[in-house]
Parts: sequence; structure tokens; C-alpha cells
Amino acid sequence: MAKADRYSPSSSPLYERFPLKYTNHRILDVVVSLLLASLLLYRLLHLHHHGIAWLIALSCESWFAFFWLLAVSTKWTPAEFKTYPERLSERVEERGLPAVDMFVTTADPVLEPPIITVNTVLSLMAVDYPVSKLACYVSDDGCSPLTYYSLVEASKFARLWVPFCKKYNVHVRAPFRYFSVAEVSSGNGESSEFRQECEKMKEEYGKLCCKIEEATGKQPSSWDVTYSGDLAAFAHVERRNHPTIIKVIWENKYDTWAGEEGLPHLVYISREKHPEHPHHYRAGAMNVLTRVSGVMTNAPLMLNMDCDMYANNPLIVRYAMCVLLDARREEGFVQFPQSFYGALKDDPFGNQLVVLLQFVGAGISGIQGAFYGGTGCFHRRKVIYGLCPVDNTGEFSEKELLRIFGTSIEFAESAGLALKGHTNSQTNTSRGRLLDSVEVANQVAGCNYESSSNWGKPNIGWQYGSTTEDVLTGLGIHTRGWSSVMCNPYPVAFLGCAPTGGPASLTQQKRWATGLLEILISGRNPLISVFTAKLQFRQCLAYLWINNNSNFLSSAIPSSLLIASSTTPISSRSCKIQESTS
Repeated sequence: MAKADRYSPSSSPLYERFPLKYTNHRILDVVVSLLLASLLLYRLLHLHHHGIAWLIALSCESWFAFFWLLAVSTKWTPAEFKTYPERLSERVEERGLPAVDMFVTTADPVLEPPIITVNTVLSLMAVDYPVSKLACYVSDDGCSPLTYYSLVEASKFARLWVPFCKKYNVHVRAPFRYFSVAEVSSGNGESSEFRQECEKMKEEYGKLCCKIEEATGKQPSSWDVTYSGDLAAFAHVERRNHPTIIKVIWENKYDTWAGEEGLPHLVYISREKHPEHPHHYRAGAMNVLTRVSGVMTNAPLMLNMDCDMYANNPLIVRYAMCVLLDARREEGFVQFPQSFYGALKDDPFGNQLVVLLQFVGAGISGIQGAFYGGTGCFHRRKVIYGLCPVDNTGEFSEKELLRIFGTSIEFAESAGLALKGHTNSQTNTSRGRLLDSVEVANQVAGCNYESSSNWGKPNIGWQYGSTTEDVLTGLGIHTRGWSSVMCNPYPVAFLGCAPTGGPASLTQQKRWATGLLEILISGRNPLISVFTAKLQFRQCLAYLWINNNSNFLSSAIPSSLLIASSTTPISSRSCKIQESTS
């Protein structure tokens, strides 16, 4: 990675923090707080004149007052960050920009149709960043030949789509969104050359959709006949019991600096699963992605994405670099807010998270920084590996690295480089490196690899022990003393498909509430971290607020609604993907 300390402190900053003044909100918060205090005082002074009813009322009102104070503390010093990607070229040359490994996770080709994953991958491969500095890894926990086949076909389309986007400076680089009527009508000029190429891209994308749709319509038994070549690895596999499958779909062997066109690396991963070994759901998949990328490209920065959330702003990586390369302060991670397309009018189910982002998000930005939201987040690899800001040397012996990160010597070496802040000199530049590292990658993706390591334990990798592994992992990073930044550019960085029905929304919120409750009653409760680690007190109160707020919500969700929505596929709320290709 380019060293930030070589930049002149007197030069223009790459990003700035601006305090927000919500004077009216503060006045209202103070008034409500005084009223609550008066009510509690009145209850206490007259408690002996009344029976059990007043005692119950006092208990409920005391809890509400405590909850109110948590909210006030969280929102009291709001702030926002502004980044200046146009200044990035003044600080570092294109060749000096750090490499980024991009992770996309999917788990079920039925609930998460491959066409959604394909659009996310295509939007990431087309971002405005040096191609030789990017690698895209797709984790398929469903071990689906359909997902792999779709990615192979998408890589062929990407050879046309990525150059087209960069030639005409296309702003929306997810094809299904770009080829909507609204996007094309506001296209990039009216030249006949552009119109011809746009029609060609639309036709090619239509062919891609038809291929995927045709493969999707096949019965599982018919796939047995086509299990040959690359697909032979998927023959007779079971979703929850299969060996590791790692496929290098595309390796960039072009010299970008010589003016040659190319695509970022694209790697398919389906980690080994066995009924006797816990797989830890998404946290386990993220740790496998981290290890596999560590032995293949070992980029110092990592972006993780849900399969249904595409890159809406092609400058997203450069926005993140403004924070991660600034010399004044080293942030632990950069989180982009979650935004959604296709929401219902007036957002009756609250899927746009307006209050959470506008008030709570701004509030925590004025304390220790944004919560980790599980998607749309740039991480430093060394932070995920457990490094603290005060111990930024990362000096470990080989024996210590093997004890912490597992028995692979190759991965231990790559982890040692990452902890020291060194970029692997061969990252994203060597010819044939990815294929040469597949054997080691299979080893670190094995289901029993973590048994003799610290993966998933405090400070190392994505954390186990909660279904909201994102919040738990972010809490661990803040606990070690790191701060974070919420970056909210325009246009928004990422867009995902929001549930359009109440049951689906409630199911999602129920999962969040369950995971947050697991954190609250565990040994990693934020209150404990205030006294035993480096979590700031008000940041602790913010974590307590979000934990309690979600658990209030979960207690009000009827179980019948959750059962009704447990099998709702994501395709039912993504119909625009199909409509846009007609």
C-alpha cells in the first residue's frame, strides 16, 4: 500500500469532518429529558401513597427514560464526512494506489437468483479504478453449478461491458439498471456510434439473461448430463456436504500500464462443508474469502458486498481511498450507507432506514464512527487480522502466525506481510499466480482448517457467536481502539433490492434483533469493553441503544408473519431485473 506518512500534512486533505448543528432537535431532546425527570421524581415522591400499580409504572417509565438517554447521547454530536476524490491524483499516482480484493457472498440460487449476483459482479468489475489493482471473489455457499455457469457467462459479457462503460463514462454500471428506459433515455450523448454500441450491449445482455434463464429452468436431474469440463467438480455434490471448489474464472494477464484492456481477476469459491463441522454461516464464508484472497492476491484492502447490492457509483473505490490514504488519521474501516431501489411509496415498512442513517448514523459519526453494516464496507486486511492502532508494526514470529492463522505456511507468510502493512510485490501483476495458488487456497478453505487457529475468536477475522456477525465484528474493531468513517457520496455508492412486503421486512428485522440480543447477553457486551478495552463510553451507549431498539422491535413481530415469509425468494422483489431485458 502507498505509505500515507509520505504525504505533506500541509496539503489539501482528502476528506473532512463537518459537525452538524441540529439546534432545534437538541432543544427538544432537553425538554423531553426534563419532563421525564420530573415524571420520575413525582413518582418517587408519591410512591408510598399508592400501590403496586405505581411501582410497575415507575419501573416502565425508568426503563423508557434510560432508553431515551441512550438515544439522546447517540444523536448529540452529529457529524458528516466529505471526501475529495479529485485530490487523490495529487497524493498518489495510479500505479501507487493500493490493491483491493472485492468479496461477493451468495448462498442460495433460488432465494438469490444468479442474475442478481451477476449484476453485482459486473458493476464491481467496471468501477473506475486501475484494473490490475482489483480482484473479485464470489463465495457460493449453495455450491450451485448454476451460479458458477452464470459467472462464467458473465465474464464473457464483461469483456464487452467494462470497456463500454469506461469509454462512454457510464454512471450506472449494473446492466439491468442501465438498460431501463429511464437510464437509456438520459444516456451519454446522441452520437450514432454510442447508440449503436448501446444497442449492441443491450442485445448481448439480453443473450446473457436468456442463457441464465434457460439454465435456471432446467430440472436438477438434467444438469447431470452436462457435468463435464469445469462443471465436473459439481457432479454428485450435496449443498451441505461437499469438498472445496475454487475456480479461477478470469485472470488479468494484460499490462494495464501499457494501455492494454483487461478485466479484474474473477474467482469462484464454494468452501468445503461437512455435517460434523460448523460452518458459521456468513461469518465463516467471509473468513474463507479472506484466507483464499490472502494466498492469491493479498490486497491490503477488502470490500465486502451482498450479492443483491450493486455498485451505483463508479468512483466508490476512490471515495474510500480518500479516507484510507489520508495522512492525518488511520481509520479502521469505511462504511457506505445501505440504500435501496424499488421501495414502496412512502416506505411503509421502513426499509430505507431513513431515521437510522440521518440521525443515528450522523450521531455515531461524531463519536468513534459508523457501525459495520455487513455490506458496502472497505476494511484494512491488517485490522481484520487483529492489529491494534497502537501496535502498528505487526511483528510476529512464524510460530505465532501459524498458531493464530492456521497451519498453512503460505498463508502465514501472506498474513505477516499484511500485518506489516506491506503489499505483496506480486499482487495482481504476476502471470499465472492465481492458478499456481489454487492448491493452497483449497487447503485454507477446508472445513477443519480453523480448528487449530483463532479464526472467529475475538479480534481475528469475522466474529462467530451472533447471527449479526457484522455488528459483532465492527464492535471488536472499535473495542481495539480503531475509529471508522461513514462515507455518503452522491450519487449513492451502493443500491440493493429492498423487500416490498411486510413479512419479508419483518423476517429480516427479526434476524437482526436476534443477533443483537446474542451480543447483549454475551461476554462481548459493549459495557464490558468500556472497562476492559478501548471502546469509548458514548460509543458503548450507541451500541446499547441499537441492541435494545432492535429487541423492542422483535418482541412485537407476530410469529405467523415470520413463518409466512421464511421461504420468500428474493426474485419476488427483484422483478425489474427481468422486466428490463424485455
